[in-house]
Amino acid sequence: MTITRDEWGIAHVHGHSDADAVFGLIYAQAEDDFHRIEVNLLTALGRTAEASGEGAIWADLRQRLYLDPDDLRRQYATSPGWLRGLMQAWADGLNFYLATHPDVRPQVLTRFEPWMSLSFTEGSIGGDIEQIPLDGVRAFYDRHEPPPPAPPPPPREPGGSNGIVIAPRLTADGHALLLINPHTSFYFRSEAQMNSDTGLDVYGASTWGQFFIYQGFNAHAGWMHTSSTVDNIDEFSETIVDRGGRFAYRYGDRLRELRARQVRLAFRRDDGGVGHRDFTVYATHHGPITRAESGHWIATALMNRPVAALEQSWLRTKARGLDEFMKIAELRANSSNDTLFADDRGEIAFLMPQFMPVRDDRFDYTRPVDGADPATDWRGLHSIVSLPNVIAPKTGWAHNTNDWPWDAAGVDSPKARDYPRYMDQSGANPRGAHADLLLRGKSGWTLEKLRDAAFDSYLPGFAMLVPKLVADWSALAAGDPRRTRLAEPIALLRDWDDRWSTESEATSLAVVWGERLWEQIGPQARAAHLSVADYIDRHVAPQARLDALSAAVDRLTADFGDWRVKWREINRFQRLDDSIVPHFDDAKPSVPVPFVSAQWGSLASFGAKRWPGTKRWYGTSGNSFVAIVEFGPKVRAKAVMAGGQSGDPASPHFADQIGAYANGALRDIDFEPGDISRHAVSVYHPG
Repeated sequence: MTITRDEWGIAHVHGHSDADAVFGLIYAQAEDDFHRIEVNLLTALGRTAEASGEGAIWADLRQRLYLDPDDLRRQYATSPGWLRGLMQAWADGLNFYLATHPDVRPQVLTRFEPWMSLSFTEGSIGGDIEQIPLDGVRAFYDRHEPPPPAPPPPPREPGGSNGIVIAPRLTADGHALLLINPHTSFYFRSEAQMNSDTGLDVYGASTWGQFFIYQGFNAHAGWMHTSSTVDNIDEFSETIVDRGGRFAYRYGDRLRELRARQVRLAFRRDDGGVGHRDFTVYATHHGPITRAESGHWIATALMNRPVAALEQSWLRTKARGLDEFMKIAELRANSSNDTLFADDRGEIAFLMPQFMPVRDDRFDYTRPVDGADPATDWRGLHSIVSLPNVIAPKTGWAHNTNDWPWDAAGVDSPKARDYPRYMDQSGANPRGAHADLLLRGKSGWTLEKLRDAAFDSYLPGFAMLVPKLVADWSALAAGDPRRTRLAEPIALLRDWDDRWSTESEATSLAVVWGERLWEQIGPQARAAHLSVADYIDRHVAPQARLDALSAAVDRLTADFGDWRVKWREINRFQRLDDSIVPHFDDAKPSVPVPFVSAQWGSLASFGAKRWPGTKRWYGTSGNSFVAIVEFGPKVRAKAVMAGGQSGDPASPHFADQIGAYANGALRDIDFEPGDISRHAVSVYHPG
């Protein structure tokens, strides 16, 4: 196999077989950032504490509630032969890299086995399991010491992504268009192309440690995954009976024995040695016990189908059109992602996650349901045709911004009344409203116009909230001192066009004001299944909104000497070294970024905040990879990624895309063999 690196350091991997291409992809990933591969796999395998210490034991235990290495070995041994070949090539590539790079010292994983790839199959950032709170796991399973009281959760930057597809009849050249815009933590995925002599030819974003392209395109079709708002992770409240040290749980009019198994977890001691913790973990037929509540044990049910998930993740990269993509979707092992799809036949679609348990809609599955009542059980999976998908919408477009499916394609969207309520649990968000404004009634789309839409600066969250804040101030009594104190800040916001800009002082004031409120009401907004902007609009009192504006003025004055400060002075991108845990320094170089948090409706998301020792805000998540694809006779595509391709600070590709990233300047993607050859910087054959 051959690896060709282009001028951005991106690997274009060619092999005779698909397995050769897998070997080359994971080898190239290891060259770029072996440390992130290992960290991701330690997380997936439930072995992080072996590297970082006992504090990580609870995340490891949560993982091991669902993952049994012996079971994964058995599933590997019985998986299809073609898939075993890919998993073997994956392990070979990593082991060969370590064998030929003795200067690279893994923290824990000195040898990779093929079955390990089954621990990390789906590609989403975080994954379903991270919705299970660690404090509940620890409170239930920690027999040595009770956990300390949990502090209030900090504001949480919206995760997820944007995806847009546009049908040929609305484009200038008659070709379907696709926007790929994942919002993840920075440096979470690499960019690559995989090609083989047996039909594989795919380009896009690949999560460190995985051997498939997660979000991307081939010569005929492309797909973008966005985190879904469906409810397909459920909690069951189990009634436990202690029968002399052997536990049972009620189910209907009978008792069932609780399943128990032993889990031993290793951790790194402070002296560098290895310690161990042993746990007896429990499960019902609903799933593992993850916490206790009101005298009941809570079992959490979620998708745990690693072989099918890995099959689906791989096979869809080879789909040549919507019909093939839908056949692969019948594996129904995609649990957390909506999908935006486009192909060179002009077909576009919005697809819901295919792992969708059938439930009795009488019950509220956003809360624990009674596990003793058989009527609450999952009853198989929904068929693909029963999901609120949108195929070939008459509007000619579809989008998703981690919001509900009921506005995915304007008037051609599915209707909530026709589906169970568990098809959505988060509602609308300002990014969805923003996408609607940009797409509705528009035509003549080109790749460049879709790029402009992806970086449109309008902030619908503030367009909704600022007039209400102005009205709050106007309603103050004539003698209220806040009328004078806040007159100039209110005037600045009143005259603002609700658009972000590096030169905008109003952007600074609005965002700091919004963040102040977000800190106060974030948990309540999540509990109410509302966006932060909607919660502020509906449930925050005028007094609190005005107090937050006063606090924003004080914060800006304290940090920057004046409450009037341009957004460029606050919002920055900085990459100092290869640390996975981010840290920042106001005294060191950084780059201004104009866009803001997705919380306020910015499609171009930049999740930034103040860090220990800083006054400026530095981003760590949001736009992490942006690509726009046009499916003509030949694929045309452009992209940019946060930072750069390499995790090595000494590499010229460690930070070579930061300027383009901040300006939304997308580079041409080399996909065709001739383009790859013309821009090749190095060509080599590992081994």
